[in-house]
Parts: sequence; C-alpha cells; structure tokens
Amino acid sequence: MKFEQFQFLMERVLEQGEGEMPAAGQVSALAQAYIGDAVFSLYVRTRLLTREHNKVHILHSYDSRMVSAAFQAKGYRAIEADLSDEEAAVVRRGRNAKSTVPKSATVAEYRASTGVEALLGFLYLDQRQQRLQELLDCLFVAIIAEVKPAGTRKSRRADQ
Repeated sequence: MKFEQFQFLMERVLEQGEGEMPAAGQVSALAQAYIGDAVFSLYVRTRLLTREHNKVHILHSYDSRMVSAAFQAKGYRAIEADLSDEEAAVVRRGRNAKSTVPKSATVAEYRASTGVEALLGFLYLDQRQQRLQELLDCLFVAIIAEVKPAGTRKSRRADQ
C-alpha cells in the first residue's frame, strides 16, 4: 500500500464518526482476529487481576506471555475437539488468512493463534456471550497450566 493510500484511509476512518458495530459475517477473518485479540487480552488482564492487583509489572509479564501466539496455540489444542462445525470453520478461515508471521512464533503457532482470535472476535461480534465466556475460560485454564514462572537466578555469592 502506498503512503498516500494509507493517509487517505486513516483520514477516512477518523472522519466517519459513530456507526453500528458490524455483524460477525460482515468483516474479514483478520478483522475478527483483530477484535478477538483485544477481547482475549482484556479477559486475561482481568482474570490476572483476581490473583494480584498491586504488582503491575508482574501482571504484564504474565499477560504478555499468555496472549502470545505460542501460548494461544497451546490453548487452541485444548479446545479444538469441543468446537462446533461452524466454530471450526471460523478458526480455519482465520488460520488461513494471509498475514505476516512475526519472528516470535512459528508459522504453525501464529496461524493457530490467529484462528483462535478470529473465533473469539466472531463470537464477540455475533454477541454470543455465553459461548465466548466458555471458550475464554477454557483457554485461560489451559494456558495458565502451561505458564511457569521464570526461574529465579541465584546470586554469584550464593553459588560460592
């Protein structure tokens, strides 16, 4: 995309003002993943607050790991068998959507996490709050079981 096109789109987005939230079927799989990423991140941050609410730097270290592609892919494997045919199709569309894979994840992890985020975004936009909550809870439980605190380093004096 040329810079002029980018500028035009940025101005257009900001000019349009208030509108209705689009239905899940009206947006692309990547747009669903964009929303799903925000939904999952907010959910994880809120759940972590129930465990610790004073040490924000600790919360951030767990949050950033839990919402990473690697851990979302692990969470996906925990819920995959429980998805309906429709949900599995949404995940497939998200997984197959063309996007750039960051260096922090493998292609398989990134594709799986994009699929999960697309599903979460789809359920959010389709206002299926109960199912969204069920999947968020399952993902959180699966991911928290995988997250292990980083080992504390011993001081050199303790080793001597």
